[in-house]
Amino acid sequence: MSRLIWPALFVLAAVVPFLQPSGYLLDVGVNIMLWAVLAYGLNVMLGYTGLLPLAHAGFFGIGAYTTGILTLKAGWSFWLAWPAGTLLAALAGLLLGLVAFRTRGDAFSIFTLGVGVIITLVINKWDDLTGGNDGLNGVPAPAGLEEASRAIGLKLSGGFYLLALLTLALTVLIVARARASSFGLSLLAIRGGEDLARSAGVNVYTHKLRAMMLSTALAGLAGGLYATYVGFLGSAVTGPTTTFTVLLYLLVGGLGTLAGPLLGTALIYSLTQTLKGLQDYQYIVFGPLLVLLVMYAPHGLAGLWARLRAARPARTAKTKEVSGA
Repeated sequence: MSRLIWPALFVLAAVVPFLQPSGYLLDVGVNIMLWAVLAYGLNVMLGYTGLLPLAHAGFFGIGAYTTGILTLKAGWSFWLAWPAGTLLAALAGLLLGLVAFRTRGDAFSIFTLGVGVIITLVINKWDDLTGGNDGLNGVPAPAGLEEASRAIGLKLSGGFYLLALLTLALTVLIVARARASSFGLSLLAIRGGEDLARSAGVNVYTHKLRAMMLSTALAGLAGGLYATYVGFLGSAVTGPTTTFTVLLYLLVGGLGTLAGPLLGTALIYSLTQTLKGLQDYQYIVFGPLLVLLVMYAPHGLAGLWARLRAARPARTAKTKEVSGA
């Protein structure tokens, strides 16, 4: 049954644009799916290896700006620029890992935070390429997306929604397959203790590099989609604030779980939009929410659901035992 939940969920989500919802609801849906892809990328590192990279938004920016620059200034098709941005983000993650994985613990997080800040500064100062403070404006929509949307009776917004849904589905599939493989089991062993994993024959350094490449590739994938959807890029979106926001999504949803990144993103982003008129007071809501989660669901919403499911058979067995007595 659990294997059928994800396909059923995506099929139901694919029906949404054909119900002719408002453009606002479609926009919220696209943003939830887009940021969820970024959260899945962070979850690969933090949830599966136990390492906290704080440059995640920088790789999101690499994917976004590569896609935007190639489509705007080099005349590339989005369908070529998008994978190019994803690949460049993965290669940048490899370079970061080659150096960063020589450190451990807090030093690793601090080092990656510094790299993230450097990426933002480069984007902000390289005026000729990135537009600097003025940003990159006019990133075009994917070629053929509007025509394909009309062919199935949708507007361009509906086409973007389906594109985001396919991207999210691909991300969940990749992460699920990786988690169930020997690679994923090795990452979980590393999370349990690097020295212990090494003594069990796990090549810790190589597996961490592969995890970093997968994590940053997903960040670049989300960035490319963001660039073409929003049509404008500014360096602020590549900064630490974006990383910490995605980290909040992940903590609320549940670290190291398959459903956690999507659950956390959907809840927090929806709350943010609902409280948009009270932007200065949002943290009055988020603060108590985080306190309650830490107290009653330290493993996030997905962890709470798993705990409730595990407790249900125990309660049923206890009831039968009492009835029999």
